[in-house]
Amino acid sequence: MIEAGSAATMGAVLIDDGVNFAVYSSTAEAIDLCLFENGIETARLALPGRSGDVWHGWVKDCKPGQAYGFRVHGGYVPENGIRSNPDKLLLDPYARCLDGKFSWSSAVFDYVRPASSRFVRSSEDSSPHVPKCIVTGEMDRRPDHRPQIPWRKTIIYETNVRGYTMQHPGLSAAERGRFRGMANGEILEYLSALGITSVELMPVFEFIDEQHLFEKGLKNLWGYNSINFFTPARRYLGRDDAPYFREMVDSIHAAGIEVILDVAYNHTGEGDRFGPTLSFRGLDNRSYYRLDASDPSVYLDDTGCGNTLDADQPVVQALIIDSLRYWSDEMGVDGFRFDLATVLARSRDGFRTGHPLLRAIAKDPKLAQLKLIAEPWDVGPDGYQLGNFPPGWGEWNDQFRDDVRRFWRGDDNSAPNLAKRLHGSADRFDNNGRGPTASINFVTSHDGFTLADLVSYASRHNQANGEENQDGHRHNFSDNFGAEGDTDDPRILNSRRQRRLNLLATLLFSQGTPMLLGGDEFGNSQQGNNNAYAQDNPIGWIDWSGLAEDPSFVAAVRELIRIRNVSPLLRQGVYRHGDQPGSGDRPDIAWYLPDGRELKGDEWDRVATFGVVLSEPGSTAIAILINADHSAVWFRLPILPGENWQVAFDGQDSIDSQPADGSWKISGSSVTCLVNSGDVVAQRSGT
Repeated sequence: MIEAGSAATMGAVLIDDGVNFAVYSSTAEAIDLCLFENGIETARLALPGRSGDVWHGWVKDCKPGQAYGFRVHGGYVPENGIRSNPDKLLLDPYARCLDGKFSWSSAVFDYVRPASSRFVRSSEDSSPHVPKCIVTGEMDRRPDHRPQIPWRKTIIYETNVRGYTMQHPGLSAAERGRFRGMANGEILEYLSALGITSVELMPVFEFIDEQHLFEKGLKNLWGYNSINFFTPARRYLGRDDAPYFREMVDSIHAAGIEVILDVAYNHTGEGDRFGPTLSFRGLDNRSYYRLDASDPSVYLDDTGCGNTLDADQPVVQALIIDSLRYWSDEMGVDGFRFDLATVLARSRDGFRTGHPLLRAIAKDPKLAQLKLIAEPWDVGPDGYQLGNFPPGWGEWNDQFRDDVRRFWRGDDNSAPNLAKRLHGSADRFDNNGRGPTASINFVTSHDGFTLADLVSYASRHNQANGEENQDGHRHNFSDNFGAEGDTDDPRILNSRRQRRLNLLATLLFSQGTPMLLGGDEFGNSQQGNNNAYAQDNPIGWIDWSGLAEDPSFVAAVRELIRIRNVSPLLRQGVYRHGDQPGSGDRPDIAWYLPDGRELKGDEWDRVATFGVVLSEPGSTAIAILINADHSAVWFRLPILPGENWQVAFDGQDSIDSQPADGSWKISGSSVTCLVNSGDVVAQRSGT
């Protein structure tokens, strides 16, 4: 029995002794609710209620565990952007659980393939080839024990659930590649000891492998191909693991670490106009997607993935807000990194800092308190917006990545830009009250070379992706030190190791919010592949053997993180411009040449060695000395009365003791950190 029900809550909701179903469509003429048992359709019930563009119905005696989907009746006029086809079973955009696998078949397309100059509606039933939505019960409310790490203390660690856990030697077969693996005690003990504060997980929403990967026998590892924004990916769950995402979050929180989700609300796995019809396209193509006004059969593709969600539409805005609230409120997530976030703030007239969706997030009392991180670019018009998101947002800073890489590679005139990045990229973020923490600094991420590959390959090696090595970044600012890839030359290996340490030291000693790529701290390699999205295999999986091969490098990274964690001057909340007093007669920030003179004007264009001293009234000061020259350099710091500089970090463990004139012999190709207080050094030694 089905009754009219209510439009109050989208999706499938338990009400009294039944379930209320509600779904949006402005173009449907009728919508059927289809019920399934063991994969077989057992009932097809027309939704009897309609409130505006929300169709709804209440089914008596329906219970949690019931499998369902929708079929939409209406026009099939692709040239007008309408793609209704009742032969295609559609996922509920608000489903909390999916069961069954997606399989590529001609039946999942709403048109007869191959497409001619005019789409002809397909009559094949897609239900055997798509997952079914599952009615879920109320989730048990549990107390929140969120770490609530302030931005100034945040150190992000980016990784992929499957890639990170598939080859860890301490995990069981049932844990590898799954949420269970990320909650394993050995994993959490390792992350806690490393000192990071926040794990950023690459997409965990249900996603499918793209057709071109399926045809090549490859699988999507990264997950940026979502088909639903509420359901955890089945491939990360065991058969009986449905609630385990929240269990994982709770376990990570218990270790004092936050969970940030990488979310791709900019497009879906339905692809371009020739892609499969799984949910949004069949429900209301014109409302969910941006279509070409001159030819509505064509999608605007600001994402490079075939389609673009239309964040101007209230239904899309509501979907995204509701999804964010679900993952934060019900699943306990602490923040979100928005993939291609500029899409979500682009209206027909371009990118808008005050876009309604951004305003809605800012006005939400809970979402506004979370960590919100934008990837501030896409491939659409005005697609590069670094520094232009509203206050409260962090932004991935690709200029930090590129400028740090260029400097340590030895590119000409690269010191001025490195100084800007050490300073927290004030040239981009010092506006509207934003501080250095808005800059999410990184030298590597999932998208590009790993740190080990950055110093081992001059060119990308993506042949395994099956795209003739044409995919992935062309300009990596990488260096192989004279040998492409693996080598047994000890001179090259030592140089590569030192470069890796220099890059991480620069990252962790810079103002801003640092982000490390998981595995970089122990030399994980992808064999030169800088676009390993399709490598769900040992190329894309983390190789943990580096932990045993070079434990001293991991120890050095831990020490860098420790120094940052105990040094407030390295993680300031406001920009310093040298116009405020620091310690003694020194300003709050000052830049020096090795001879002790302040670094000014056109001297920046010729410098390879310089230092920056950060200080505050009293005796607290910290100095970061950068030497990109291959030779050792004597560096003289102006010493004020009562100061006693000590070494907190020496990347080559070869710095000379301080002579009477206040000079330090800094090793070639190194980063050195000095402090004029014994606190940092004392904590290291445990005294």
